Amino acid sequence: MAAHSHDHSQAGHSHSHGHDHAGHAHPTLRPSVLGWAMAATLGLVVAEVFGGILGRSVALLNDAVHNLSDVPALGISYLAMRWAERPADSEKTYGYHRAGTLAAFTNAFVLVLLSLWLGYEAFERFRSPVAVVESWMIWTSVGALAVNGGITLALVRGRGDLNLRSILVHNFGDALSNIAIIAGALIIHATGAHWIDPLLGLAIGLLVLWSSIGILRESSHILLEGRPPGLRVEELARAILTVEGVQEVHDVHLWSLGGGHNALSLHARIPDMHLDECERLLASIKQVALKEFGVEHTTVQLERAGLPAKSGYVMPEPAKK
Repeated sequence: MAAHSHDHSQAGHSHSHGHDHAGHAHPTLRPSVLGWAMAATLGLVVAEVFGGILGRSVALLNDAVHNLSDVPALGISYLAMRWAERPADSEKTYGYHRAGTLAAFTNAFVLVLLSLWLGYEAFERFRSPVAVVESWMIWTSVGALAVNGGITLALVRGRGDLNLRSILVHNFGDALSNIAIIAGALIIHATGAHWIDPLLGLAIGLLVLWSSIGILRESSHILLEGRPPGLRVEELARAILTVEGVQEVHDVHLWSLGGGHNALSLHARIPDMHLDECERLLASIKQVALKEFGVEHTTVQLERAGLPAKSGYVMPEPAKK
Protein backbone atom coordinates (compact mmCIF):
# COMPACT_ATOMS: atom_id res chain seq x y z
CA MET A 1 0.00 0.00 0.00
CA ALA A 2 1.39 3.42 -0.92
CA ALA A 3 0.02 6.90 -0.75
CA HIS A 4 1.32 10.31 -1.74
CA SER A 5 0.17 13.44 0.02
CA HIS A 6 1.01 17.11 -0.34
CA ASP A 7 0.20 19.88 2.10
CA HIS A 8 -1.44 22.57 -0.05
CA SER A 9 -4.34 24.98 0.28
CA GLN A 10 -6.79 22.98 -1.79
CA ALA A 11 -9.93 21.02 -0.97
CA GLY A 12 -9.08 17.91 0.98
CA HIS A 13 -5.61 19.13 1.90
CA SER A 14 -4.18 20.92 4.88
CA HIS A 15 -2.15 24.09 4.64
CA SER A 16 -1.70 26.86 7.16
CA HIS A 17 0.30 30.04 7.55
CA GLY A 18 -1.05 30.87 10.96
CA HIS A 19 1.50 29.00 13.06
CA ASP A 20 4.43 30.57 14.83
CA HIS A 21 7.55 28.48 14.62
CA ALA A 22 11.22 29.22 15.02
CA GLY A 23 12.84 29.79 11.69
CA HIS A 24 9.59 30.64 9.91
CA ALA A 25 9.09 34.24 8.94
CA HIS A 26 7.76 36.08 5.94
CA PRO A 27 9.22 39.38 4.78
CA THR A 28 6.94 42.22 5.86
CA LEU A 29 8.54 44.88 3.68
CA ARG A 30 7.29 46.11 0.36
CA PRO A 31 9.77 45.87 -2.54
CA SER A 32 9.50 49.66 -3.01
CA VAL A 33 11.47 50.10 0.25
CA LEU A 34 14.45 48.43 -1.43
CA GLY A 35 14.03 50.72 -4.44
CA TRP A 36 14.28 53.84 -2.30
CA ALA A 37 17.21 52.34 -0.39
CA MET A 38 19.03 51.67 -3.67
CA ALA A 39 18.60 55.30 -4.83
CA ALA A 40 19.79 56.66 -1.47
CA THR A 41 22.81 54.35 -1.45
CA LEU A 42 23.82 55.40 -4.96
CA GLY A 43 23.76 59.05 -3.90
CA LEU A 44 25.81 58.16 -0.83
CA VAL A 45 28.46 56.45 -2.97
CA VAL A 46 28.89 59.58 -5.08
CA ALA A 47 29.25 61.71 -1.93
CA GLU A 48 31.83 59.36 -0.38
CA VAL A 49 33.89 59.21 -3.57
CA PHE A 50 34.14 63.00 -3.63
CA GLY A 51 34.80 63.10 0.10
CA GLY A 52 37.47 60.42 -0.15
CA ILE A 53 39.26 62.16 -3.03
CA LEU A 54 39.11 65.63 -1.51
CA GLY A 55 39.96 64.33 1.95
CA ARG A 56 42.62 61.88 0.68
CA SER A 57 41.07 59.16 2.87
CA VAL A 58 41.43 55.50 1.93
CA ALA A 59 38.87 54.63 4.61
CA LEU A 60 36.25 56.81 2.89
CA LEU A 61 37.10 55.45 -0.55
CA ASN A 62 36.94 51.89 0.75
CA ASP A 63 33.61 52.64 2.39
CA ALA A 64 32.37 54.12 -0.91
CA VAL A 65 33.24 50.90 -2.71
CA HIS A 66 31.64 48.98 0.15
CA ASN A 67 28.45 51.00 -0.28
CA LEU A 68 28.63 50.66 -4.06
CA SER A 69 28.33 46.91 -3.63
CA ASP A 70 25.00 47.56 -1.90
CA VAL A 71 23.49 48.94 -5.12
CA PRO A 72 23.47 45.68 -7.13
CA ALA A 73 22.76 43.79 -3.90
CA LEU A 74 19.64 45.86 -3.30
CA GLY A 75 18.66 45.49 -6.95
CA ILE A 76 19.01 41.70 -6.83
CA SER A 77 17.08 41.56 -3.56
CA TYR A 78 14.33 43.73 -5.06
CA LEU A 79 13.95 41.31 -7.96
CA ALA A 80 14.14 38.36 -5.57
CA MET A 81 11.21 39.70 -3.53
CA ARG A 82 9.21 40.12 -6.71
CA TRP A 83 10.09 36.62 -7.92
CA ALA A 84 9.26 35.06 -4.54
CA GLU A 85 5.69 36.35 -4.93
CA ARG A 86 5.23 34.38 -8.14
CA PRO A 87 3.18 31.17 -7.82
CA ALA A 88 4.50 27.70 -8.63
CA ASP A 89 4.34 26.66 -12.28
CA SER A 90 5.24 23.70 -14.46
CA GLU A 91 8.90 24.74 -14.51
CA LYS A 92 9.35 25.80 -10.86
CA THR A 93 7.03 23.35 -9.12
CA TYR A 94 7.99 24.60 -5.65
CA GLY A 95 7.61 28.24 -6.64
CA TYR A 96 10.32 30.88 -6.39
CA HIS A 97 10.99 30.94 -2.65
CA ARG A 98 14.70 30.33 -3.17
CA ALA A 99 15.14 33.40 -5.36
CA GLY A 100 15.91 35.38 -2.21
CA THR A 101 18.37 32.75 -1.00
CA LEU A 102 20.15 32.80 -4.35
CA ALA A 103 20.35 36.60 -4.13
CA ALA A 104 21.83 36.37 -0.63
CA PHE A 105 24.44 33.84 -1.81
CA THR A 106 25.41 36.04 -4.77
CA ASN A 107 25.65 39.15 -2.59
CA ALA A 108 27.77 37.40 0.02
CA PHE A 109 30.14 35.92 -2.57
CA VAL A 110 30.75 39.34 -4.12
CA LEU A 111 31.33 40.85 -0.68
CA VAL A 112 33.94 38.23 0.23
CA LEU A 113 35.94 39.17 -2.87
CA LEU A 114 35.42 42.85 -2.16
CA SER A 115 36.62 42.56 1.44
CA LEU A 116 39.85 40.92 0.30
CA TRP A 117 40.45 43.81 -2.10
CA LEU A 118 39.71 46.37 0.62
CA GLY A 119 42.23 44.68 2.89
CA TYR A 120 44.90 44.80 0.19
CA GLU A 121 44.31 48.53 -0.45
CA ALA A 122 44.56 49.28 3.26
CA PHE A 123 47.82 47.33 3.53
CA GLU A 124 49.29 49.32 0.64
CA ARG A 125 48.36 52.57 2.42
CA PHE A 126 50.21 51.32 5.53
CA ARG A 127 53.33 51.09 3.40
CA SER A 128 52.83 54.57 1.96
CA PRO A 129 50.96 56.77 4.49
CA VAL A 130 49.06 59.80 3.16
CA ALA A 131 47.94 62.84 5.17
CA VAL A 132 44.16 63.06 5.24
CA VAL A 133 41.77 66.02 5.60
CA GLU A 134 39.83 65.21 8.76
CA SER A 135 36.94 67.59 8.13
CA TRP A 136 36.00 65.81 4.88
CA MET A 137 36.12 62.45 6.67
CA ILE A 138 33.87 63.67 9.48
CA TRP A 139 31.13 65.45 7.55
CA THR A 140 30.97 62.88 4.77
CA SER A 141 30.69 60.08 7.33
CA VAL A 142 27.97 61.94 9.25
CA GLY A 143 25.87 62.06 6.07
CA ALA A 144 26.67 58.42 5.32
CA LEU A 145 25.68 57.42 8.85
CA ALA A 146 22.29 59.08 8.42
CA VAL A 147 21.65 57.21 5.16
CA ASN A 148 22.90 53.80 6.33
CA GLY A 149 21.19 54.14 9.70
CA GLY A 150 17.91 54.99 8.03
CA ILE A 151 18.14 52.03 5.65
CA THR A 152 19.01 49.71 8.55
CA LEU A 153 15.96 50.82 10.54
CA ALA A 154 13.74 50.42 7.47
CA LEU A 155 14.91 46.83 6.95
CA VAL A 156 14.64 45.65 10.57
CA ARG A 157 11.09 44.35 10.05
CA GLY A 158 12.29 41.94 7.35
CA ARG A 159 15.24 40.50 9.31
CA GLY A 160 13.63 37.04 9.43
CA ASP A 161 14.18 36.62 5.68
CA LEU A 162 17.72 35.55 4.72
CA ASN A 163 17.77 37.72 1.61
CA LEU A 164 16.72 40.85 3.52
CA ARG A 165 18.98 39.97 6.44
CA SER A 166 21.99 39.98 4.12
CA ILE A 167 21.14 43.58 3.21
CA LEU A 168 20.37 44.49 6.82
CA VAL A 169 23.68 43.11 8.09
CA HIS A 170 25.56 44.88 5.33
CA ASN A 171 23.96 48.26 6.04
CA PHE A 172 24.41 47.86 9.77
CA GLY A 173 28.09 47.20 9.09
CA ASP A 174 28.18 50.34 6.95
CA ALA A 175 26.71 52.38 9.81
CA LEU A 176 29.35 51.01 12.20
CA SER A 177 32.03 51.84 9.64
CA ASN A 178 30.78 55.44 9.47
CA ILE A 179 30.95 55.75 13.26
CA ALA A 180 34.48 54.34 13.24
CA ILE A 181 35.60 56.76 10.51
CA ILE A 182 34.20 59.73 12.46
CA ALA A 183 35.99 58.61 15.62
CA GLY A 184 39.19 57.95 13.65
CA ALA A 185 39.09 61.38 12.03
CA LEU A 186 38.78 63.03 15.44
CA ILE A 187 41.75 61.03 16.74
CA ILE A 188 43.82 61.92 13.66
CA HIS A 189 42.96 65.59 14.15
CA ALA A 190 44.04 65.43 17.80
CA THR A 191 47.20 63.30 17.42
CA GLY A 192 48.26 63.49 13.75
CA ALA A 193 48.41 59.67 13.57
CA HIS A 194 47.58 59.22 9.88
CA TRP A 195 48.09 55.44 10.06
CA ILE A 196 44.63 55.27 11.67
CA ASP A 197 43.02 55.84 8.25
CA PRO A 198 44.36 52.62 6.63
CA LEU A 199 43.73 50.80 9.93
CA LEU A 200 40.06 51.74 9.64
CA GLY A 201 40.06 50.62 6.01
CA LEU A 202 41.44 47.24 7.08
CA ALA A 203 38.88 46.93 9.87
CA ILE A 204 36.03 47.66 7.43
CA GLY A 205 37.32 44.94 5.13
CA LEU A 206 37.44 42.41 8.00
CA LEU A 207 33.93 43.38 9.10
CA VAL A 208 32.60 42.79 5.58
CA LEU A 209 34.42 39.45 5.38
CA TRP A 210 33.09 38.23 8.73
CA SER A 211 29.46 39.09 8.03
CA SER A 212 29.57 37.82 4.45
CA ILE A 213 31.00 34.41 5.32
CA GLY A 214 28.12 33.79 7.75
CA ILE A 215 25.50 34.63 5.11
CA LEU A 216 27.39 32.62 2.49
CA ARG A 217 27.43 29.58 4.78
CA GLU A 218 23.71 29.82 5.60
CA SER A 219 22.53 30.47 2.04
CA SER A 220 24.68 27.67 0.59
CA HIS A 221 23.24 25.32 3.24
CA ILE A 222 19.73 26.07 1.95
CA LEU A 223 20.75 25.78 -1.71
CA LEU A 224 22.29 22.37 -0.94
CA GLU A 225 18.99 21.35 0.68
CA GLY A 226 20.44 21.09 4.16
CA ARG A 227 18.34 20.55 7.26
CA PRO A 228 16.56 23.71 8.44
CA PRO A 229 18.18 25.21 11.56
CA GLY A 230 16.42 24.28 14.77
CA LEU A 231 14.85 21.11 13.37
CA ARG A 232 16.16 17.58 14.04
CA VAL A 233 15.38 14.60 11.83
CA GLU A 234 15.42 12.21 14.81
CA GLU A 235 12.97 14.35 16.80
CA LEU A 236 10.62 14.62 13.86
CA ALA A 237 10.77 10.86 13.21
CA ARG A 238 10.05 10.16 16.89
CA ALA A 239 7.04 12.48 16.75
CA ILE A 240 5.71 10.73 13.63
CA LEU A 241 6.01 7.39 15.43
CA THR A 242 3.53 8.64 18.03
CA VAL A 243 0.80 8.80 15.37
CA GLU A 244 -1.59 5.90 15.87
CA GLY A 245 -0.92 3.24 13.23
CA VAL A 246 2.62 4.29 12.26
CA GLN A 247 5.00 1.44 13.11
CA GLU A 248 8.16 2.35 11.22
CA VAL A 249 9.61 5.51 9.69
CA HIS A 250 12.45 5.69 7.18
CA ASP A 251 13.82 7.71 4.24
CA VAL A 252 13.14 10.94 6.11
CA HIS A 253 14.24 14.04 4.19
CA LEU A 254 13.89 17.52 5.66
CA TRP A 255 14.88 20.69 3.79
CA SER A 256 14.11 24.38 3.33
CA LEU A 257 12.55 26.04 0.30
CA GLY A 258 13.88 29.41 1.49
CA GLY A 259 12.10 32.25 3.21
CA GLY A 260 11.22 30.05 6.20
CA HIS A 261 9.24 27.55 4.11
CA ASN A 262 10.21 23.98 5.08
CA ALA A 263 9.44 20.69 3.36
CA LEU A 264 9.43 17.04 4.46
CA SER A 265 9.25 13.67 2.75
CA LEU A 266 9.21 10.27 4.46
CA HIS A 267 8.16 6.64 4.20
CA ALA A 268 5.86 5.32 6.93
CA ARG A 269 5.02 1.64 7.41
CA ILE A 270 1.55 0.80 8.65
CA PRO A 271 -0.63 -2.31 9.03
CA ASP A 272 -3.24 -3.17 6.40
CA MET A 273 -6.15 -0.75 6.66
CA HIS A 274 -8.94 0.78 4.59
CA LEU A 275 -8.27 3.82 2.40
CA ASP A 276 -10.35 6.15 4.57
CA GLU A 277 -8.24 5.12 7.58
CA CYS A 278 -5.10 5.86 5.55
CA GLU A 279 -6.41 9.34 4.83
CA ARG A 280 -6.95 9.99 8.52
CA LEU A 281 -3.46 8.73 9.30
CA LEU A 282 -1.95 10.96 6.59
CA ALA A 283 -3.79 13.96 7.99
CA SER A 284 -2.44 13.17 11.46
CA ILE A 285 1.14 12.96 10.18
CA LYS A 286 0.82 16.28 8.37
CA GLN A 287 -0.73 17.86 11.45
CA VAL A 288 2.22 16.76 13.61
CA ALA A 289 4.73 18.06 11.06
CA LEU A 290 2.94 21.40 10.79
CA LYS A 291 2.02 22.11 14.41
CA GLU A 292 5.14 20.77 16.12
CA PHE A 293 7.81 21.54 13.53
CA GLY A 294 6.38 24.23 11.25
CA VAL A 295 6.71 22.08 8.10
CA GLU A 296 4.23 23.32 5.52
CA HIS A 297 4.81 20.87 2.68
CA THR A 298 4.74 17.19 3.61
CA THR A 299 4.97 14.19 1.28
CA VAL A 300 4.29 10.75 2.78
CA GLN A 301 4.62 7.33 1.17
CA LEU A 302 2.75 4.60 3.05
CA GLU A 303 4.06 1.04 2.98
CA ARG A 304 2.88 -2.24 4.50
CA ALA A 305 4.61 -3.01 7.79
CA GLY A 306 6.83 -6.07 7.97
CA LEU A 307 8.52 -5.68 4.57
CA PRO A 308 12.29 -6.36 4.50
CA ALA A 309 14.55 -3.36 4.99
CA LYS A 310 15.80 -1.87 1.73
CA SER A 311 16.88 1.58 2.82
CA GLY A 312 18.38 3.49 5.71
CA TYR A 313 15.95 3.74 8.62
CA VAL A 314 15.38 6.70 10.85
CA MET A 315 13.77 5.01 13.84
CA PRO A 316 14.84 6.52 17.15
CA GLU A 317 13.17 3.64 19.00
CA PRO A 318 11.00 0.61 18.16
CA ALA A 319 7.32 1.28 17.83
CA LYS A 320 5.48 0.33 21.04
CA LYS A 321 1.87 0.04 19.97
